[in-house]
Amino acid sequence: MGIRPKTRVLIVDDSAVVRGILRRQLDEHPGIEVVGTAPDPYVARDRIVQLKPDVVTLDIEMPRMDGITFLRKLMAYYPVPVVIVSSLTPAGGELALEAMEAGAIEVLAKPGPAYTVGDMARELAEKVIAAAGARLERVAPPARPCPTRGLALTRTTNKVVAIGGSTGGTAALQHILCSLPQGAPGVVAVLHMPEHFTAAYARRLNEICAVEVREAVDGDAVIQGRALIAPGNQHMLLTRSGASYRVIVKDGPPVNRHRPSVDVLFKSVARYAGRNATGVLLTGMGTDGAAGLRTMRDTGARTVAQDEASSVVFGMPKEAIHLGGAGEVLSLAQIPSAILRLSTDPAAVANARD
Repeated sequence: MGIRPKTRVLIVDDSAVVRGILRRQLDEHPGIEVVGTAPDPYVARDRIVQLKPDVVTLDIEMPRMDGITFLRKLMAYYPVPVVIVSSLTPAGGELALEAMEAGAIEVLAKPGPAYTVGDMARELAEKVIAAAGARLERVAPPARPCPTRGLALTRTTNKVVAIGGSTGGTAALQHILCSLPQGAPGVVAVLHMPEHFTAAYARRLNEICAVEVREAVDGDAVIQGRALIAPGNQHMLLTRSGASYRVIVKDGPPVNRHRPSVDVLFKSVARYAGRNATGVLLTGMGTDGAAGLRTMRDTGARTVAQDEASSVVFGMPKEAIHLGGAGEVLSLAQIPSAILRLSTDPAAVANARD
């Protein structure tokens, strides 16, 4: 086998200090080559055409042209994988969400008090490499008006749907949740997304989905017609009290280098819901969630992995399939109906333990 070529990156940020930090950190990775930097979108446009990078890192808030406008133009005329690197304040989270909807592959927070340069360097390198191999096609979620919700939200559920994903997972989870009816089983979901982004993401989905969508807080009930998304930078676990399920949201060390971690969620679901659960592992780089999906299957849960053709990055689902954790391998378009089928049909045996 030949030597794998390095991922060629262009850094776009109005701060010379930030450009220098990102360049130094990425240049230290053996699989990455920084081919250039740009202080604004106008310079970036010319350098993208000239240098033809595999991936562009992009700040959102810049002079002369904001990052969102530039991203939309880039996706329309010169598509290239883009990783957003920005200060994700609560307001910045809304902008990061717009960037994802405009075509960005990943979102990463700049270093802050709880997120060091070292943390960012490792995660940025992973996201850049994942973006280089990502599919830029998007599955358009079904359009829905702002829903009217009724008394179904007060009902408890004895079925739990646990969903995990990473690169490409925001669009995939949006497609799934917007396809579920108001009376769908309760959903708990983990995406590898930074702090503040998940709150904006949940609010946006809550406006367009028939199910209620919210960023989870500690003690939230898992009920029919509700989807809880783990907050960025915190783990989420399922627990049970009698016939009722709730979530625990807490700090803790990263698992598989992620917080929140899909494995943490899936293993708690296996413990407390067992046969009453359905697990779904979506597109993403790495292995997080694969072992947890296998654990869920071993305890009698029904399990699904997204297929390669519809995945932006076929890393996490591929590992789950390899470990024997996937009872079914389905396209993203097939997953919403499978969730309803597997969660409501007690006679389903597709995921029976081998």
